[in-house]
Amino acid sequence: LRQVFNKDKTFRPKRKFEPGTQRFELHKRAQATLLSGLDLKAAVQLPSGEDQNDWVAVHVVDFFNRINLVYGIICEFCTEKTCPVMSGGPKYEYRWQDDLKYKKPTALPAPQYMNLLMDWIEAQINNEKIFPTKVGKCEEDVL
Repeated sequence: LRQVFNKDKTFRPKRKFEPGTQRFELHKRAQATLLSGLDLKAAVQLPSGEDQNDWVAVHVVDFFNRINLVYGIICEFCTEKTCPVMSGGPKYEYRWQDDLKYKKPTALPAPQYMNLLMDWIEAQINNEKIFPTKVGKCEEDVL
């Protein structure tokens, strides 16, 4: 179990929203809606008066956190030996290109590909230019 939660390996801590921010409130609303067992279509609808970019950002971060947990569970079964290629079945092979270390699409073992992918996604989420976290305080906190 220690291997699953090794940050250098696969598990990444959840990205959290700062309490008191609008995104924190949107996250709480999204969680409450999803946990209540309501219609999924209704759960992802933009709440009235909310910013669409903030709403999408909350769901992207939540999805990333959930994928991290799923990947943490299956990673011990998919090693470089058992999964030598990142594929989507027999017809599709995924290759990594980042224009830094991998300048051309490169075939990699699935665990290495996934680690690079999760690192890249985490870098995007943590990039303030793409996902700003200081979008403002909630009205209740300002009053």
